[in-house]
Amino acid sequence: MSCNSCSSDINTVPKGCKSNGNCSTGSCDKLTVFDWLSNMAMPTGHKPLNIVEVSFKNGRKHFYRNNDGLKISIGDVLAVEGNPGHDIGTVSLTGELIKVQLKKKGVSIDSEDIKKIYRKATQKDIDIWKSVRDKEYDTQYKGREIISRLGLKMKLSDVEYQGDGNKATFYYTADDRVDFRQLIRDLAGAFSIRVEMKQVGLRQEAARLGGVGSCGRELCCSTWLTDLRKVNTAAARYQQLSLNPQKLAGQCGKLKCCLNFELDTYLDALTGFPKHDVVLNTEKGPAVFIKMDIFKELLWYTYKNERAKWFKLTLDQVKEIIEANKNDEVISSLEDYETEEAVVQKVEFEDVVGQDSLTRFDAPKRKNKGKRKNRRKNPNQKKVNNQNKQGQQNQQADSKKRPIRKKPNRPKKAGNSTNKQGNQNPQGNKKAQPNKGNNPNASANKPAQNKNNKRRRPPKKNNNNNSNA
Repeated sequence: MSCNSCSSDINTVPKGCKSNGNCSTGSCDKLTVFDWLSNMAMPTGHKPLNIVEVSFKNGRKHFYRNNDGLKISIGDVLAVEGNPGHDIGTVSLTGELIKVQLKKKGVSIDSEDIKKIYRKATQKDIDIWKSVRDKEYDTQYKGREIISRLGLKMKLSDVEYQGDGNKATFYYTADDRVDFRQLIRDLAGAFSIRVEMKQVGLRQEAARLGGVGSCGRELCCSTWLTDLRKVNTAAARYQQLSLNPQKLAGQCGKLKCCLNFELDTYLDALTGFPKHDVVLNTEKGPAVFIKMDIFKELLWYTYKNERAKWFKLTLDQVKEIIEANKNDEVISSLEDYETEEAVVQKVEFEDVVGQDSLTRFDAPKRKNKGKRKNRRKNPNQKKVNNQNKQGQQNQQADSKKRPIRKKPNRPKKAGNSTNKQGNQNPQGNKKAQPNKGNNPNASANKPAQNKNNKRRRPPKKNNNNNSNA
């Protein structure tokens, strides 16, 4: 039987529950028991139990008696006895497993607290039930406004209407005792209903709201944990945890319930350890306890006067020292008993692939990259290489030197500047006319040019240059 939020198609993911396509428990309620006896026939002469379990909002469950002998199965909507009137709920469990649940809750089969079932809910009952369920959000919002106006130190967490709409239960949390007599009058006058106030703890509120814990999973109190035991800081001390409220507190603001999960294991392991206030008497002075590793059976002690160094001792060594102190024997020092740290050997694995490298199929690196890295690492080497190359180029240029053709002498531009011999140009800024013809005195006024300072130009390409030169 699937719940209301699940679909009949297995491939579709349900919207309301946390299963992957179908419901194995029969509903989306917390801790719904799976009826594994539903397919088994009852023994001959055995009458089935006429008590069923009915679930309501927020996982609230009660037991009801089927006095009229109605054929009821899991998932049926029933109209049951309320206070006053009637309430609407869904059947979550039937059959012989009800006896186990009654024993777990501490309810006897003949108890008067077990109310009776009126009938299977009709369409009119279901329509009224849905209409009053739609008003719960607005009622909660207006109720918080009334609480803030009265100045009460309480928090309204949820509102639940009865199936017939005659009564509403207001769930609230508060640190101290609250006088809400005036609040009940105001709520009853505002909504014209019977008002019932019910206080819940912070753990119950966190279980109702749900969420994800620091472990990455859904909260235990909202999925499977119903027995919310008291958690003390002693549970953290026994487990050698630092008393950090930010790490030890859950979403409810209280200590995490999971601190009690492994507490029994730690208490069993601590039975053989000495108490923390036991002092070890040595010749150097008394030694006090610092910390311990429970499962490795290691303890750390230090001298009371010198707390700079800690000495690691095994549990057997500490018991030996305590037994010696009881016999009025004083040991020399803790250094004689200090255990040396074991060197962790590195595990070497054999190459079963045939001594082949894992990078044998990778592309080889280029050699140029290595040269560039070397150049970057040695900048002076780059200068030396450039100088060597420059010298080789100069030698090749000298060996291939060719005769240079002399150009005709040209007079310098006229101006105020003087030549190297101190002669001035008498024509001013006018350009000097070049000498035409074979005039032997053309170069008389031009100073002699230094061959070393003259810029050499490469000869023009001509096939007859070698013969003419």
